[in-house]
Amino acid sequence: MAKKSKKQNQSGGTPATVALTAAGTSFTVHAYEHDPAHPSYGEEAAEAMGVSPERVFKTLVAEVDGELTVAVVPVSGSLDLKALASAVSGKRAAMADPAAAERTTGYVRGGISPLGQRKKLRTVLDASAEKHETICVSAGRRGLEIELAPGDLATLTDAVVAPIGRA
Repeated sequence: MAKKSKKQNQSGGTPATVALTAAGTSFTVHAYEHDPAHPSYGEEAAEAMGVSPERVFKTLVAEVDGELTVAVVPVSGSLDLKALASAVSGKRAAMADPAAAERTTGYVRGGISPLGQRKKLRTVLDASAEKHETICVSAGRRGLEIELAPGDLATLTDAVVAPIGRA
């Protein structure tokens, strides 16, 4: 089984797509030409794919009481740090150091996926995801998105689903 994943990874997959394939989860990959000058990775993805920004979710890494935690929220809004802390029974949350986020997840900023991370982090998915049949998240590099059912994402990441986004 590991050989299959390795082969898939060598053939252009990312750790996120390899994890989805290994789990037997249904997903669609969307590739687009990333523009380094675009001011927002998430908004760029929504525009390039022709998808509503409410269905495209960004992966943010925060620190809750000293523990790195992944927050998955719509690109059309922002993360409510107090709500994130509350969702994991924490007291204080702050955005993580970008270098620590990259080192821990194995992905670069703007391409961090909630799936296939180097070290599996505690994850919270914004409750608004449940309003959609499918959502899009980073596939693990800039210019590559995965579309999947929010329930599948929550299951595969052992996510807590809570209202952590602000419009």
